[in-house]
Amino acid sequence: MPDAPPPRPFRTAAVLGAGVMGAQIAAHLANAGLGVHLLDIAADGPDRSAPARKGLAVARKLNPNPFFTAEVAEQIRVGNLDDDFDRVGEVDWVIEAVIERLDIKQDLMARLEKTVREDAVVSTNTSGLPIHLVSEGRGDAFRRRFLGTHFFNPPRYLKLFEVIPTPDTDPAVLERVSAFARVHLGKGVVVAKDTPNFIGNRIGIYAAMQAIREVTEHGTRIEDVDLLTGTLIGRPRSATFRTADLVGLDTMVHVANNLHEAVEGDESREAFRPPWLLLKLVERGTLGAKTKGGFYKKVDGKILSVDPESMEYRPPAGKRVDVDAIKKAGGLRERLAALYADKGRMGEFFRRTTLDLLAYAARRVPEIADEVVDVDDALKLGFGWRLGPFETWEALGFARVLSDMREQRLVLPDWIGAMEQAGVTEFYRAGDGTRGSWSPARGEYVDRSLPRDVLRLDTIASGGGEVWSNEESALLDLGDGVALFEFRSKMNSIGRKVLEGLFHALDEVESGSWAGLVIGNAAEHFSVGANLAEMAFATMQGRWNELEEAVATFQQAGQRIRYAGKPVVVATQGRVLGGACEMTMACTHPVCAAESYVGLVEIGAGLIPAGGGTMRMAAWAAEQAASDAPEHVAPFLRRAFETVAKAQVATSATEAQRLGFMSPAGTVVMNADRRLFVAKREVLRLAEEGHRAPAVRHAIRVLGTPGRGPFDVGVSHLLQGGFVRPHDAYVAKRIAWVMTGGDLPGPTWLHEQQLLDLEREVFLSLLGEKATQKQIAELLTRNQPKAAQMAAKGLVSLSNVFRKKRSPAPKS
Repeated sequence: MPDAPPPRPFRTAAVLGAGVMGAQIAAHLANAGLGVHLLDIAADGPDRSAPARKGLAVARKLNPNPFFTAEVAEQIRVGNLDDDFDRVGEVDWVIEAVIERLDIKQDLMARLEKTVREDAVVSTNTSGLPIHLVSEGRGDAFRRRFLGTHFFNPPRYLKLFEVIPTPDTDPAVLERVSAFARVHLGKGVVVAKDTPNFIGNRIGIYAAMQAIREVTEHGTRIEDVDLLTGTLIGRPRSATFRTADLVGLDTMVHVANNLHEAVEGDESREAFRPPWLLLKLVERGTLGAKTKGGFYKKVDGKILSVDPESMEYRPPAGKRVDVDAIKKAGGLRERLAALYADKGRMGEFFRRTTLDLLAYAARRVPEIADEVVDVDDALKLGFGWRLGPFETWEALGFARVLSDMREQRLVLPDWIGAMEQAGVTEFYRAGDGTRGSWSPARGEYVDRSLPRDVLRLDTIASGGGEVWSNEESALLDLGDGVALFEFRSKMNSIGRKVLEGLFHALDEVESGSWAGLVIGNAAEHFSVGANLAEMAFATMQGRWNELEEAVATFQQAGQRIRYAGKPVVVATQGRVLGGACEMTMACTHPVCAAESYVGLVEIGAGLIPAGGGTMRMAAWAAEQAASDAPEHVAPFLRRAFETVAKAQVATSATEAQRLGFMSPAGTVVMNADRRLFVAKREVLRLAEEGHRAPAVRHAIRVLGTPGRGPFDVGVSHLLQGGFVRPHDAYVAKRIAWVMTGGDLPGPTWLHEQQLLDLEREVFLSLLGEKATQKQIAELLTRNQPKAAQMAAKGLVSLSNVFRKKRSPAPKS
């Protein structure tokens, strides 16, 4: 039986309210390709739409940027709720985001009922008011297509999207909104009940207030709380207090006070009363990052924290907790177990806060959600936790945690005892294509089908889908004749073993019965680029022939991706830097998650892109020009040169296309979880259509020495003005030298291999520069593990062996 067609997507939307949230919601809808109307109250004076216009202007300046590119903002039309209200009658979806006053929202709903189309969906973004009250008094037809849709701030970057149906909401409307949010907005959708602050904020704010009280009631240092509530336990690096500073302490107080007022029946209601330290900071106007001081403050380049006794900013006093032993325990679950078992103050802190939080989360089921999986998903998607509360409980051991909770006399709901009586010791179970979670209401596991458009590589590999592997890579069978080459190296860096694996995968696919190949992985970031540690060791030991061969191999890898006889699709997400960017550039039909941050950043290591990146940027510039005339090519070449010389990183896949890092024939996937599925489908589509590799570039227009002059002059001016370091200026000129074809007397055409030879020559010459070796050493010492640091130390003392063994590329 064929699958049911997906719900009809939205194409137009109106956002009512152009405040911080409303404007950013409008921005993300525009990112998804919708035509958006942004309306706010009418102003006095000639520009009655000034409030909406101001809201959009503020959104354009926000950091991080809510827009994929500046051009996306042009899809938003501003207006006001008096003169332009009729526009809401044209759209598919209306999202209300006005001031949090029930009377104002209800009046607005009455107006909407008279104006919107009969098939339009209407939703509210409120988090502080009951959803069902907002639509109170409206007709049955209106209430059937009304629901709550809670975006987390900032809407572009935080994945959680809570949908809150009322008893009247049509299930088809709920499904349509949920499907659209997941596929077209890139969201993780959780269905929540109509309770104060729904799921994410109810548990998340509880955890935040709890952590702040550890300072005010237990005397734990602010820095230690952040150390023990951050990446160590699978939560964001900003942990508790840095996150509070980023959110705004006044916002934290407002949300906590609202919750305290709203949850009258919550046995732990007092936990939401803001601690005195938080109130005192807000009272004196130190509100966090926006006032350049909150729990933390930067003074003379040093990060200081507030002393709760004196309320002065000081370096942390006393000895910080030592988490080295916990870090060495292994992965996240092993670290949690080690921390829970710790006999010192770290373990005491972790057990006290964790047991209390897990018990609170259990008591909120089924009040805020019927299933434990919805609570876990909300915390992971909205707060960046790697494990939700019930996953954490399971990781620590169900019986062990339960016993400790009882020993501390923590109140638990009856359903936990019922689980124990039934002999159930796990909240989750895995099935064939399903994920089962314990349902307190049913007293049994409830299986949910896993999305068919999400490929889980760990499941594929463990299920017999691994075709081949080496220490740092693997070839997997995705089914339907499509293979996947997976990086498994540290930070997915591209070194010798990864390249060996890639060539093996390409040979296997091209010579076998495969339809094609996907290059991708399941990590948060696609790849940080070339393995600098390997390069550092080889440079330190003067293995120049080996280095030249390695660079040539990297270039050949890009060429094979581009000119393979079968479709090869690179599927990216997160950071796609250096050599990884070059792989993406080589691919004719990449599939990139919208949140792919792509760039050629080699100049930061004192190098130039030499895996084909410099050549491809020169080719891109020539191909953008209206003709081969130097005056037509030069403006695009300047853009390409500046992009590489400034190490510009695209902040979205859409921007990567604009900068030349991603083919315009590529596909941007809003939900990163779907990228491998879409990449597989793209391979099959290309194969079925009769894949043909592009023609080799035999004639790339280059401008020679005359065309390079303006670049060299511009770099020299920057150097003279003190805007760039001498070595950066030197490297920038070497980039220009390659992009213009070397020491040529004038414009001409070069084969792409000639440009590859030039970039390889310059790359190797730069490796012999002491300044480059120093930059690489600094990068490795800062970012890499012990072996890399050893290479870094060697580089610092390395004499310029290269100059003795090889003549450098000609200098301009």
